Amino acid sequence: MFKYFFLLFFFLLSIANADNRDKIIKKLKNTYSVSFSFEQSISGKIENGDCIIKYPKKIFCKYKKSNNKILVSNGKSLVITTRTGYYRYPLKNTPLYFILDKNFLMEKIYNFEETIIDNSLINYKILEDDNEINIFFDNKNFNLLGWQTKDIYQNQSTTYLSGIKINQKVNDDLFNIPIQN
Repeated sequence: MFKYFFLLFFFLLSIANADNRDKIIKKLKNTYSVSFSFEQSISGKIENGDCIIKYPKKIFCKYKKSNNKILVSNGKSLVITTRTGYYRYPLKNTPLYFILDKNFLMEKIYNFEETIIDNSLINYKILEDDNEINIFFDNKNFNLLGWQTKDIYQNQSTTYLSGIKINQKVNDDLFNIPIQN
């Protein structure tokens, strides 16, 4: 009898997990842009600001109180500018290359095991090209809530999203790479 209960429990659990996957996939398929506020912790240093993601692979972030820091990706390059510096990287060499590709995320969500955290977050750990990326979704509305990666300097980076707005109109000029001074 216990054996049947055990099998029924895991069957129901796998249905629930498949249901979460399907809802997240549906949400991602219907999402073309996401605007949000963020809080980012990199090796204990906290920064915050506002971002807009436009799929595929475009992002614009303006940091608050951080030396006029701006992060921009046009889908190919990632540029970080401050008052004192200009840094340009091939996007494909960063974890954002994967995070900003919703088709990649949808494919990986089907292939990796989910973990429910505190009954509020759905987590998928994605291993790709020596990158370990944890992606977090809301357990109620299935919005993307954040990610955890290692940056190009191998610093642990955790980004939490809030004030999420889906499919807001976005000016494409926002994703033009700034010119180095």
